[in-house]
Amino acid sequence: MKHYLLAFFIFGFLLNLNAQQQYLAQDYLSKDFHKERREALRKFMPKNSVAVIFANPIRNRANDVDFHYHQNPNFYYLTGYNEPHSLILIFKENQNVGNKLVNEVLFVQEKNELVEMWNGKRLGIKGAQDNLGFRVVFNGKDFKSFDLDFSKFDKILFTPFLNDVKDTKNEADLFDLIKIFKSKIPSHLLNVETLKDNDFYSSKKSGSNLLPYYMASLREVKTEEELKLLKKAIDISAIGQIEIMKAMHPKMSELEVQGIHEFVYKKYGAEYEGYPSIVGAGGNGCILHYIENNKVEVGEGKLVLMDLGAEYHGYTADVTRTIPANGKFTEEQKAIYNLVYKAQTEAIKAVKVGSYFGKPTAVARKIINKGLAELGVISSENDYHNYFPHGASHHIGLDVHDTSNYGKLKENMVITIEPGIYIPKNSDCDEKWWDIAVRIEDDILVLKEGPINLSERAPRTAEAIEKMMQMPSALDDFILPTLE
Repeated sequence: MKHYLLAFFIFGFLLNLNAQQQYLAQDYLSKDFHKERREALRKFMPKNSVAVIFANPIRNRANDVDFHYHQNPNFYYLTGYNEPHSLILIFKENQNVGNKLVNEVLFVQEKNELVEMWNGKRLGIKGAQDNLGFRVVFNGKDFKSFDLDFSKFDKILFTPFLNDVKDTKNEADLFDLIKIFKSKIPSHLLNVETLKDNDFYSSKKSGSNLLPYYMASLREVKTEEELKLLKKAIDISAIGQIEIMKAMHPKMSELEVQGIHEFVYKKYGAEYEGYPSIVGAGGNGCILHYIENNKVEVGEGKLVLMDLGAEYHGYTADVTRTIPANGKFTEEQKAIYNLVYKAQTEAIKAVKVGSYFGKPTAVARKIINKGLAELGVISSENDYHNYFPHGASHHIGLDVHDTSNYGKLKENMVITIEPGIYIPKNSDCDEKWWDIAVRIEDDILVLKEGPINLSERAPRTAEAIEKMMQMPSALDDFILPTLE
């Protein structure tokens, strides 16, 4: 009977996954989305200003191997272009470029058949025009001779330059594009050759402090297109949590737990993890950003804290569940878990349009302090302690900690609610509480009608988790050969 149920489960699971594959190549952000976002930025920009946004640098992994390229989220948000060594100029008012009145110019990597044979296809000028909807596109090498008098602008908007941009000896690489940009700033505004970057940023003529504010104002509120992708990333992440609940056993390694989550992500077409996966068993869960995930066995009677999120077409989920390795919470574990659950539930209720961003954290902290005192972990709810050392919320989107101005909550923001309690070994309390670490994190859509938990698909109560952990898993009969 068990094998029949297992076969039925596998068939249904794979059928559902195959159905998901049908949309993988069809649901990227549209070129109209990026165009509208540029228009939205332009409305923020002061009169007679230009915004200059560069692509992210290529990061080196080791020797001649680089990390998989990941675009500057602001650049991708405004252009849809996913290649390095590029930049965009966005003008408040139309400018005369090559006898054309334009309000934006994109510089891209030049087409090169030999390089593309090794490293993949490039869009080039025509591809950027046809696929991304830009009227005026140049190769990056043309930026040097590009005729634009920056001295005529009242504000030059840009973001601080990163310190890991390397010179590839290509005249059109990011290193040279930034160098050329600095050289184009007239000397009567500031002497860029003798000033450090930090001085350059603080120039009264430049707008380095304005562009991050404008971009945060745009990105913190999600459009309908963004919400579709973000919801898919969250759904995929929730399914990963469900599958590991079914598969978990005490002899599983932290790395194996991570691998099952990330297999689900790939199966559903999520290109990356939104951040390094956190799988902390026992005391490892007390390390907030524990990413080694190298414990060989999670261990009988231990809790396993799993903070992971799929990145789907650029948008990142952030979902955390904490589960007992053997499928059953101990009395002490359940007491702490239920306290965190209560704090999270009330914090979610505090997510309202017009409320200040920090209110959910304040609500969660008050409940946790009171609960810890009642359990005897601390002597009084007014005691200082480090068992809940972080805030309960952050924005998510193109970054897992998405950019925001952290003012009042607005409709169509998506934030996390993630209270936690972490009691490491040798804490100043009864040792029965030691090595208990619990975090519950969900992704919450802010609406006028009230908050929506987008990750509620993953069981959240202690009872629902224990019930899910009794379900069969496709991995129950998966046996690997022994390696010597």
